[in-house]
Amino acid sequence: MKNASPNELKRDLGPWAAASIVVGTVIGSGIFLVPRTMIQRVGTPEMVFAVWVFAGLLSLAGALSYAELAAALPEAGGEYAYLREAYGPIWGFLYSWTQMWVAKSGSIATLATGFFYYLATFFPGLDAVFYRIPLPLGPHGGPLEFRYGQLLAIALILSLAWLNYYGVKLGGEVQVAVTVLKVLLIVFIILVGLGFGTAHAPEAAHAAPVTFSGFFAAAVAALWAYDGWNNVSMVASEVRNPQRNLPRALVWGTAAVIGIYLLANAAYFHVLSAGEVGSSERVAAEMMRRILAGPGAAAVSVAAMISIFAALNGSILSGSRVPYAAARDGIFFRAIADVHPRYRTPGVSILALSAWAAALVLSGGYEQLFTYVIFASWIVYGMTTAAVLVLRKKRPDLPRPYHTVGYPIVPALFVIVATVLVVSALLDSPRESLMGLGLIILGLPFYFYWKRRGRKGISPVLY
Repeated sequence: MKNASPNELKRDLGPWAAASIVVGTVIGSGIFLVPRTMIQRVGTPEMVFAVWVFAGLLSLAGALSYAELAAALPEAGGEYAYLREAYGPIWGFLYSWTQMWVAKSGSIATLATGFFYYLATFFPGLDAVFYRIPLPLGPHGGPLEFRYGQLLAIALILSLAWLNYYGVKLGGEVQVAVTVLKVLLIVFIILVGLGFGTAHAPEAAHAAPVTFSGFFAAAVAALWAYDGWNNVSMVASEVRNPQRNLPRALVWGTAAVIGIYLLANAAYFHVLSAGEVGSSERVAAEMMRRILAGPGAAAVSVAAMISIFAALNGSILSGSRVPYAAARDGIFFRAIADVHPRYRTPGVSILALSAWAAALVLSGGYEQLFTYVIFASWIVYGMTTAAVLVLRKKRPDLPRPYHTVGYPIVPALFVIVATVLVVSALLDSPRESLMGLGLIILGLPFYFYWKRRGRKGISPVLY
């Protein structure tokens, strides 16, 4: 077998590593934190479950669509390659720009913030403010506050960047190990809640009807918890036998997460009332405290931190391949295309993405960060899923080892709902959404600058 060039990435990720990127990146901080936001928006456990099912089926529809694209175009960067082929290089660039400055970096920052929230269970001083800027730069236009825990979150991001710098195989092995561990811990929490928890007293029915905006605001929170199902496509050029392993990882990994989330919420609402879930910042910890007292809450905090650690590792591993792919095509900072000659990783891209994510940790709290991420991400998800329809017409000759189940209805429905979700998020959280949109638009002058340099031969396109 011919050895790969030292300037190329290496196919070192097997099927278990691919599946663990899906499951391990999706299950992060969301399942432990967002039920509170969801119950506040829709009012009843029944509606919370309806939102979880809706968001889960939507994510599965996306995974089914992405599976076709991933098998047909198993290239580094995932959506970057799909958007480039379907709509032209400018859309691939805007995706990579969005991932670098908004979506993936913001996701990493959100996960790291969730990590310090749970670590504060053991060290409450982490939540203390050590500096405040009295300008409307913080959440909801308030002052920008810096907490000690944010410094720890930054250190965690940079540590995982260092780990992934030294090889995709090492990063993949760590991902498999921590994903298996965290799934076992979450299963333990579910079994304790359903098997040993005492059911809460019946509650009076809530009379207030669920509004359209409330349902979609809850869906934004749920979709943050599901976010990451697409990440394995970003490392497609490093997955062995991608035509087979990528669709399996996408579809079955997403389906497994849906099952785990529904069971976890069943345990929460078995032990806690809707009011108690809505008033608890750490829902799983509160449930376990009811059953096993202090040690139970501590166990959940440990499980949450392991879960977030796995999601962070998977996000850095996969997300760094997107700006790398754009840089190889000559439409991003040239240095980001560098592959380390020994470790065969996009080392500069890993470090750049992680450094910016570390800076974003200081920009806001958990809920503000995930709103910022979801708005930008779902613009891309909708366009990418539509690429399944576009490429069937534009590239009928493209080899497709996997075909989307339910085509064209499944991708079409996904695109419609994604459009409604983006509009709803814009109306519900205009400040965070417009900030994300502004950063996306800011990329256009850079694209035309790099494209012009490429035509002049100053920054050649690399393949």
